[in-house]
Amino acid sequence: MLTRDMIRAAFEAACRQEIEALKPGNVHLFADGHCMSAEQFLTSARVSSGPLTDPSLPLGKRIHEAVRATRDAVATNTNLGILLLCGPLAYAAGMPGKDFRANIRMVLQAITLQDTEAVFEAITLASPGGLGEAPAHDVREKPKVTLLEAMRTAADRDMIAKQYIIDFADIFDVGLPTIETSLARGESGMWPAIRVYLKFLTAFPDSHVLRKHGADTAARLREEAIAVETQLDKIPAETARIDKLLDFDRNLKARGINPGTSADLTVACLLVHTLGRDLA
Repeated sequence: MLTRDMIRAAFEAACRQEIEALKPGNVHLFADGHCMSAEQFLTSARVSSGPLTDPSLPLGKRIHEAVRATRDAVATNTNLGILLLCGPLAYAAGMPGKDFRANIRMVLQAITLQDTEAVFEAITLASPGGLGEAPAHDVREKPKVTLLEAMRTAADRDMIAKQYIIDFADIFDVGLPTIETSLARGESGMWPAIRVYLKFLTAFPDSHVLRKHGADTAARLREEAIAVETQLDKIPAETARIDKLLDFDRNLKARGINPGTSADLTVACLLVHTLGRDLA
């Protein structure tokens, strides 16, 4: 069982590591984008970490208050996906025992209608483009089912919703091994975060791109990311690899493509990596 201070520090560190990594198409310290800055994301992490890890609050209220703190600080949606993913992870980390995955299953199964209502209000407050607009379980209406059931109806088209249904398996079984492999290869600094970002970018259609640009663009993005990742592995010099990523970054931003879900999943993986190490 970890202390609140440990979980809060781990969350802020994960957000910082993600924003420091050169993630093509997304916001990072190398380049802002999509009318958002890296500083806004760092501020969002700092102000949302308190409510997200408050042991006196139920899960739904934690997410809601974290979204509210973000909106008050930066007046835009920088981290809704991050909070939806990291909320259950942070809650589970504060529970007794070292079986992190078992704790997460318990957290998800215990979600109440009150939690759901708070999360629906948080999503509405964040006002993300396209998210929540669905024929069933619209977040602008009072929930009739729990968040878990609402996520189930969206899981086939949204990677964040999917994690709630599969007990965050993609985080543990896809993202986490990618970080470990990167570290085992001797990569350090921003490279493990870049590797896990590219892993999600190449393994799945990015949900944010899918919502905003459609299936064809999301599929084409995967193909482009696979090509870049393949080329990256053949470039020994770090400066040349950075140049390759920056070229891809400029190309995507010029087309208005932001793989935001892959970035959100990256934060969750970085958080689990730190929390898992602390729990060991």
